[in-house]
Amino acid sequence: MSTQLSEAAQTRRAVGNILKGSAGNLVEWYDLYVYTVFAAYFQAHFFNSKDELQAGLEAMAVFSTSFLMRPIGSWFFGRYADRNGRKAALTLSVTLMSAGSFAIAILPTQDVIGIWALVLLILIRVLQGFSVGGEYGTSATYMSEAATSRRRGFFSSFQYVTLVGGQMLALLVLVILQNTLGDGLLKEWGWRIPFAIGGVAALVVLWLRRSMEETVSEEQVQAAKAPAAAGEAQPGTLRLLFTQHWKPLLICIGVTLGGTVAFYTYTNFILKFMNDTSGIAKTDTSVINFWALFIFMLLQPVYGIISDKVGRKPLLLWFGITGVLFTWPLLSTLAGTKDPFTAFLLMMGGLLIVGGYTSINALVKAELFPASIRALGVGLGYAVANSLFGGTVPLIGAALQKSDQVDLFFTYVTVAIGLSLLVYIFALKNKKTTHLDREQGHAWSSTVASSTPSGAARKDEDEDFVNV
Repeated sequence: MSTQLSEAAQTRRAVGNILKGSAGNLVEWYDLYVYTVFAAYFQAHFFNSKDELQAGLEAMAVFSTSFLMRPIGSWFFGRYADRNGRKAALTLSVTLMSAGSFAIAILPTQDVIGIWALVLLILIRVLQGFSVGGEYGTSATYMSEAATSRRRGFFSSFQYVTLVGGQMLALLVLVILQNTLGDGLLKEWGWRIPFAIGGVAALVVLWLRRSMEETVSEEQVQAAKAPAAAGEAQPGTLRLLFTQHWKPLLICIGVTLGGTVAFYTYTNFILKFMNDTSGIAKTDTSVINFWALFIFMLLQPVYGIISDKVGRKPLLLWFGITGVLFTWPLLSTLAGTKDPFTAFLLMMGGLLIVGGYTSINALVKAELFPASIRALGVGLGYAVANSLFGGTVPLIGAALQKSDQVDLFFTYVTVAIGLSLLVYIFALKNKKTTHLDREQGHAWSSTVASSTPSGAARKDEDEDFVNV
């Protein structure tokens, strides 16, 4: 009976911490995505081009610049989280994102300050890229550590529930403003409203995160502050990552590559893609995106629960195999359809495939690293792949559209997924002991494995790095 009560108490505690952590994730990604969702309405205020496709390309180029800061942000916040705690890092990241959103909401346009409007917009997006670069790795780490051992897949899936929820919220705001203000007022001044909403929401999250429980042990924090012994590396340092954990870092990059390209294709670029190729009205494409993402968001915990039963690898294989087989047919058919319902079904098909990656990828990466280097390893591995491949999807897609070579974009997405599929097949094992199992209890065995203290640095054999 006491064990049941203890498990219930652990579950309630996990739920509270996950909600507080994921609320910040929701706002961070809303603030990031609201730029692309509303780009068509504000691009004329910052870009001189009269060609709508060219202006859109320039707007996506600015969006992509924020990704240049993600590796730097992941390094800074990952190191900070591993050395000072996850709570402190998450609080700082949402503060920076809030400041950026407020800045865009009041930013003067090129009619007022000329070229400085574009310069300031780029600087703000760089700041937000720095912030979200730290958010992913730290929140993925925190949610994995805060979860109960038997339900890690379920609890950690809420990172993408809120990540997708952020984009869905941006689309909801778009739909509401389209139907209340109309295109004219949206282009004139209404595009500022969603950025102001993001800034206010971030302040609310900042207050919530103050009551989060810390998952990093005091021993790890003290070890980070103490001078390193001869020949040893401190927690949260690049030296520790590159000398002892370079293999899982490479695996982390490989796991992310195809997933991030597919995710940004089906959740971010697809709105512009449909607007430019399908002939469906913008108001309809917004509704299609909203409901498809809503269902996709609800499916994340379902995939997470499945992974808690069958393991993480089968879901990644589902994504990799079906992604390679169906990316080209889905996107090429979508490019020619004029029926909103058919477009919805095609987008939903792509999202059902991507769900095998999004739901559990954060946990897969967190399980690759010990607590002493987890936030830095997960964050940097994700940021490198995301910056080089995921963040460039809107820019590459827009450029190939403009040059009438959209088929090459379908090939690019397919090849990226195929490369990650090779990593899933050859570099990952299923249902084996992971670092999280050792630290906080085994996810699969009926006997709880003896664990090392959370945050304790340990050196394992390479075999341990590839178990999911």
